[in-house]
Amino acid sequence: MILVFGSGGQLGQELIELAHMADVPLKGLTRAQADVADPAQVEQAMAKIRPSIVLNASAYTKVDLAETEEEAAFQANATGPEILARACAVAGLPLIHVSTDYVFDGSKSGAYRESDPVAPLGVYGRSKLAGEEAIRRHLPQHVIVRTSWVYGIHGANFLKTILRLAGERDELRIVADQSGCPTSTADLAQALLTVAQAWDEGRAVSGTYHFAGTGVTTWHGFAACIVKAQRPFTGRSPSVVPIRTEDYPTPARRPANSELDSGLFDRTFGYTARPWQSAVDATVTRLLSQRHTTP
Repeated sequence: MILVFGSGGQLGQELIELAHMADVPLKGLTRAQADVADPAQVEQAMAKIRPSIVLNASAYTKVDLAETEEEAAFQANATGPEILARACAVAGLPLIHVSTDYVFDGSKSGAYRESDPVAPLGVYGRSKLAGEEAIRRHLPQHVIVRTSWVYGIHGANFLKTILRLAGERDELRIVADQSGCPTSTADLAQALLTVAQAWDEGRAVSGTYHFAGTGVTTWHGFAACIVKAQRPFTGRSPSVVPIRTEDYPTPARRPANSELDSGLFDRTFGYTARPWQSAVDATVTRLLSQRHTTP
């Protein structure tokens, strides 16, 4: 049995749906049901469910708000993972944890590998890095999966924001000098279940891995692909105008380069994400096909 903390988020909901379709035993708990930053709630949940693997999909992900809510970000992204790691160590269980490209400063030319030095630019990245370090300190049996630019049919994310704006505006101005690998929750959920399966098979897979959508683009390219995919459903064709980071100031600095090399994950687990454009098309179709179907 896989126990998922944070099942109310966009990734957690995708994990529950995928596990159900694949007949994988999985129990999800939302933050309201079990807060990872509360040792008593974590202990109680693990004692009741008695999992064989724990998966942490819980996180504070409000990058800009984290700059003024540092305590909340560290509570969810650092304290929570440490509590889970300690509990798993006591129970003798492996932990799968999701981290982020924001542990890097984005100054590298080319894709980041797992061995590259970390240097987060803001509170969110620092809090996620602190969570990684806590897990490594307390629990040898862990897999940390760093990912990039996550989106899906659940929750709030960039793709859904662009779909909304495409219906409201005739012009979208999107940053074109930050690059990354858009990653669908459908692909990421499958990757995490593949890790769990490897552990069930008794394979030695502990460590840190990168997993992201195949290919690289900018936020502008990402948005343009979303707008193109929604056009057949809505008839809307807003222009997507490239702008510079300095033209759209935000409280938190973001890495100019968030490209992740997923080669180690592929070689270890035999699973690769779809090309990001294909995954975007599929996600937009999932979101809009029923909404725009005529009875």
